[in-house]
Formats: sequence, C-alpha cells, structure tokens
Amino acid sequence: MTHPQEPHTQEDKKPAEEQDGVDAAARPAADAPQPDPDTESGADDTLSAGAADPAEDASDEELSPDAVIAELQAQIATLKDQALRATAEAENVRRRAAREKADASKYGISNLARDLLSVPDNLARAIDSVSEEAQQAGSETLQTLLEGVKLTQKELLQVLERHGIQPIHPEGEKFDPNFHQAMFEAPGTGQPDGTVVQVVQTGYLIGERLLRPAMVGVAKGGNPGQGGDGQSAQEPAPGSQLDTSA
Repeated sequence: MTHPQEPHTQEDKKPAEEQDGVDAAARPAADAPQPDPDTESGADDTLSAGAADPAEDASDEELSPDAVIAELQAQIATLKDQALRATAEAENVRRRAAREKADASKYGISNLARDLLSVPDNLARAIDSVSEEAQQAGSETLQTLLEGVKLTQKELLQVLERHGIQPIHPEGEKFDPNFHQAMFEAPGTGQPDGTVVQVVQTGYLIGERLLRPAMVGVAKGGNPGQGGDGQSAQEPAPGSQLDTSA
C-alpha cells in the first residue's frame, strides 16, 4: 500500500537553500587558481635578462678590436715605464751604497788621523831643536837618540801614507786658500806677492780631501823686478796706454 509523501514545508527548505548559497559564495574563492611562485620568478628573470642583454650587447659593440689593442698597448707602456723606473732606482741605490762604502773605507779614519797629526809635528820639532853644530859636537848617545827620532818620524809618515794621508809641501807655490792658511806676510823676500815662502806647520790630505791646512807665511811686496801680479815693473799693465779722457 502506497503512502502519500509528506509535503515539504518552506521551513525545511530554507536551511538547505541558505547552506547552498553560502557554499556557492565561498566556493569560487577557494577554487580559484593560485599563482605559481616558480612561474613568477622565471618571468622576472626573463625580464631582467631581457633588460641586461641590450646593454651588454652595446658594450661589446663599443669595444672594437682596435680599441682593445690600444688599451692593451697603453697598459704595456705603463708597466714598461714602471719597470724601467724601478730598475733605475735600484741602480742608483746600488751606486750610492758603493760610493758610501768607498768613502767610509777611505775617509772613515779622518778623525783618528787628525788627532795623530800632532805626533809627527812633535817629532819634527824635536829634530829641529838640535842644530847641526850640536849634532857634530854631541856625544854618540845624542846622535843615536836623534837617529831613533828620525826613524820613528819616517815610519809614522809611511803608515799615514799607506792609509791615504799625504803631507802638503807648498813652499814656493802660489797661496791657495783651499789648502793653505796664512799666518803672516813676509815683505822683502824677492818673491811675487802671494807666494808661500815659509811653512810653519805641515798640512795633510786624506785622499782628495783636506785633512788639515798648511800654516804658511806669504810673501808681500813682490819681486823688485816684478809688480804685485808678477808682471815686470818696466812693462806697462795691459790697457794702461789707453786714452781714458773724455
């Protein structure tokens, strides 16, 4: 026996319809496709690569082979100049060191040698203090002592000479202020003005340098037959015959 179906009321249909409406409204948002991160990053890389490629292509086009060769040649010239300068500087340092070494070897004893010069001076004074008459009339002991002093002086001068120290003997030469020190002027010597007529103290050179100047006496007044500049008194000086009147 068939039972008649019960009619659905509006209240029974309303919740289902409202539920269906909520689901329908929410479903499109949930079912919408989400963006792929890999796809977006790949697109960004593609865009950036596409933006950089034109600049790189432009730079490659700007550096032509001739420009690259010119730049390399400029770098080579700069490096070559730096190498030459470094070599020259090293050579200068080597020469300077060699010169300083030679100077130290030659002139390093200057202070010691200068202090020792008083020894030959005193030996020379001791020898000069004994006159020829005293030597001839003296005893054998005096002569032996005098000979020993002379030998000591000679040996000392030889030692100084081996170390490049040479005495200066300027007697009869023209006075040179670079090597001589004038102690007095001697008039009436018959020598031209400025001539060294007496050596009071011997001077010394070490190598090419002055170790001690020679103390000398210098002639004054000139030769009776010569003027102060060495010219004959009878000969007029050059230009003396010129007419200087207005």
